[in-house]
Order: sequence, then structure tokens, then C-alpha cells
Amino acid sequence: MFSDADAAALYDLLNPWDPDHRPGDRFSMELVMAADSVLDVGCGTGSMLHVARERGHRGRLVGLDPDGVALARAQRRADVEWVEGTAASAGWEAEFELATMTGHAFQCLITDDDVRTSLAAVHAALRTGGRFVFETRHPQARAWEDWNPSNPSDIVDLVDPAGRALRVWHEVQSLVGDLVTFTGTTAQPDGTVLRVDRATLRFLDVTAIDAFLSEAGFEIEAQYGDWYRAPITGTSREIITIARRVPPPGGRL
Repeated sequence: MFSDADAAALYDLLNPWDPDHRPGDRFSMELVMAADSVLDVGCGTGSMLHVARERGHRGRLVGLDPDGVALARAQRRADVEWVEGTAASAGWEAEFELATMTGHAFQCLITDDDVRTSLAAVHAALRTGGRFVFETRHPQARAWEDWNPSNPSDIVDLVDPAGRALRVWHEVQSLVGDLVTFTGTTAQPDGTVLRVDRATLRFLDVTAIDAFLSEAGFEIEAQYGDWYRAPITGTSREIITIARRVPPPGGRL
């Protein structure tokens, strides 16, 4: 058996939050540590907010995720607020200086309605002038082409927290428009399959992202093509966006 709780623990092992050695984590952590109140949308197992507390963040930290198993793992730390749900179901009003979506979580919003309702909720949760930072994989890089077991770098052999030797790989099932559906397989080293998870991600381009943000009442403060703040070019693999909530025309919020 390889349970949902096992999968959540494995996720942390495969994706450690390490701002000292991972430039993407460092980019987000600098923004989090500078903000007095932070909403982490799609917080998963809560690693980013755990580290923020460990490093001395004294303000309000809230993690939001619809995955109750991942959130249960996050709740090992009690000095952060943990909320089960989606951005669209949340009801915060002007309570946060910063909202984040890390780990390419924005790509889990696979329909226009998903994007619009989530952005509207994040916009409502931020104070005027508050910022929303998130990243997506740039579709021009076609990252999904590397997600297959014939790519040696996609196959990971490791020992999980329970002491089991495991092998993990991915495989794309379909590409339809801007949606990529793939599976993630967890197996024993001999190939005996323990678990197969299926997911769909959306690969929006810069024009589409900016249009959704503008419609939701955000302005683009900055966009980068990598974690070192380089501009987006024809070879960029990421679209890293910092958007700011602006006051409505003729009004103040």
C-alpha cells in the first residue's frame, strides 16, 4: 500500500523547500519575509510557511489548500493558520499584503472560470497595493516533452521517509490545446507499481496571463523569465509574475 499520506511525505522529499540552494525558493522567500501578512494559495504541505516561521517571520501566515491530506501534514506546525479550501471558496477581504502561488500551482487552474474566480478571490483578499506573486512554465519551452520515462533525468530513485526504496517517473498522456495531462508513477525499484496519480496542467502564455490579471483588477509590477530576474525572452522557461492590486477607478479600497 502507498497511501495519500505516504504520497504527501514523498512530495516533501522530492520538493524540499530550500531558499539557500534553490533560486525559485529564494525569490519567493524574500518577498514573504518582507510582508507583514501572507496568504499562500495552494500551500500543499506548507513547507514555505514552515521555513518562514523558522526564519523569524512574526506576522500573519495563512496556508490555503483543497487537499486535506497535504494540509494535515502542513498542520504539524501550529503557529501558522491552515485553511482547507480553494481561493474561490475563501472569503477574505483586504487582509493580506502578499499572496503567493508557488510550485507552479497556478497551472492547476485549467479553465477560464477557474482562473477568473481564483484571481477575483486573491484580489479581494489583498489590501490595495498588495502583491500577488506566482509562476507558470512558459509554453514555448515545452517542458512536458521531458516528462517521460525515456528521459533519464525524469526517473528518480530514492528512499522515502518510511525507509522504502522507490522509483518515481512521469509520462504525458495527452496534449490538447494548452492543457497537458500526465501521470506520475511511484514504484518499487524493480518496476512494481505502487501508485499512479493523474493530473492536468494549463500552459498559458504571457498575453493570456496578463489579460486575466487586468480583468481581475491587477497591474503587472514585474515579469521575469527566470529566478534571477532576467526579462522574458524567446528562450525563457518560466513566466514569473508580480502583480499589484490597484484601486478601482475613482475609488479607494
